[in-house]
Amino acid sequence: MHKETDQPIAKLIEMLKGIHVGMLITREKNAEDLSGRPMGINTIDADGTMWFFTKTSSLKVAELEANPRISIAIMSESSNTYLMIDGLATLVYDKTKTEALWSPMMKVWFPKGISDPDIVLISVVPKEVNYWDGSSSKMVVLFNMLKAVVTGTEYAEGEQGTIKL
Repeated sequence: MHKETDQPIAKLIEMLKGIHVGMLITREKNAEDLSGRPMGINTIDADGTMWFFTKTSSLKVAELEANPRISIAIMSESSNTYLMIDGLATLVYDKTKTEALWSPMMKVWFPKGISDPDIVLISVVPKEVNYWDGSSSKMVVLFNMLKAVVTGTEYAEGEQGTIKL
């Protein structure tokens, strides 16, 4: 039984391999409008929790305080993988965790370094993932598309599904 709960997380982690950026989508603080921005995925824990760095002064922090429900859109043309991850975000003000996730590249966004008081982590626990995974190479995909056009059949490549976490 334990294997069943680990399998969806393992599938999610496998699909995210090599993907470093996603569009983090929040609800605007005082509106029903959505707001999205590209965010670097710092790391993904074994339990599927995704970690992001941001600034406490950013608008998304206020949006997450008002509504922690988020989505992350992932598109990887190179691996032909597309994901829509729905989950809950938590703002994490933990110096030890920040130090554990810090890398020298973070100085691009935080020139003051790890001691920058404007740093906050966003922890995202995925709840549901909709995915479209065409694991074939681009040449196979192109061939199968052409075959569908020539034969007049619908193109069906890869796997589509939902992962409940």
